[in-house]
Amino acid sequence: MKLRLAIFSSLILCLANMFCSAFGATQRLTIAVVPMATTDEYWKAIHAGAMKAAKEFDVDILWKGPLRLDDRNSQVDIVENMIVRQVAGVVLAPIDDTSMRGAVENCVRSGIPVVIIDSALKSGSRISFIATDNHKGGEVAGDYLARLLNYKGRVAMLRTIEGNSSGNNRERGFLDSMKKFHNIKVVSSNQHSGGTIEEAYKASENLLSPLKGQDGKLNLDGMFCPNESTTFAMLRALEDSGMAGKVKFVGFDTSTKLNAALYSGKINGLIVQNPMKMSYLAVKAIVDYLNHKKVEEIVDTGVSLITTENAKTEAMHELLEPDTAKWLK
Repeated sequence: MKLRLAIFSSLILCLANMFCSAFGATQRLTIAVVPMATTDEYWKAIHAGAMKAAKEFDVDILWKGPLRLDDRNSQVDIVENMIVRQVAGVVLAPIDDTSMRGAVENCVRSGIPVVIIDSALKSGSRISFIATDNHKGGEVAGDYLARLLNYKGRVAMLRTIEGNSSGNNRERGFLDSMKKFHNIKVVSSNQHSGGTIEEAYKASENLLSPLKGQDGKLNLDGMFCPNESTTFAMLRALEDSGMAGKVKFVGFDTSTKLNAALYSGKINGLIVQNPMKMSYLAVKAIVDYLNHKKVEEIVDTGVSLITTENAKTEAMHELLEPDTAKWLK
């Protein structure tokens, strides 16, 4: 009798587990977050925002990305691996606007929803696009640099890696701004950085070298760089040439070293995004989608100009130095 009861109880428990598993009652959702790279502080803030959302919505985050900003093949492989692992959703910051299309479409065919963040992808196979208005960010940078120069002078721009949608839009916004100021001449805008800071530093030197006179001084009044790595690399190159603080300099994104340069006046302005908000909203969008709630197709997470003058205000300070450590313990 006891044996029959034990067998019956085991059968009931097994059936209950099968039922719960089939309807997802006992399984936590795992959402993959795939950044362009993992080394810049910007991407650490993206990670922190995802972890903040994970705690709030009771899901697991699988964080995996390439080491280099230009490692397209690695990013494709990572996303394809997430399909094999049958994650519940993917948050993706595509390295460029085309290379990830196939992998994203494979996700959708496998029933895995995708949210694109930071940089656009030429594909309709996503439930939402959450990012900064990057063209506007470039325009804001250009307008501020022009104001710093009293609307006259010689300026240059170091580009990001080729094919990157967010970088391209920032660069286009900056150049569109420069067209408004007839007494400002863009003397260099065709130099691309590589996938690492060291490659970006070499590109910075290559950009500056032809602009140096026989006395070693730069024949340059202003500089714009459209992301964290190019801004830091150019800062190093200007420091090495003794021109940091002498050339008006507007960069993009934040980091401990960039913030220090802003406070000291070596950088005059930073165009700042809200990466924690971006990834938080992306994870939330996937959770909402899986729960059959409405998801906004396009979300603009805002752009701010932080200058030496306003950097220590409470609102700007929170953007410059987000509390990522709290969520990345």
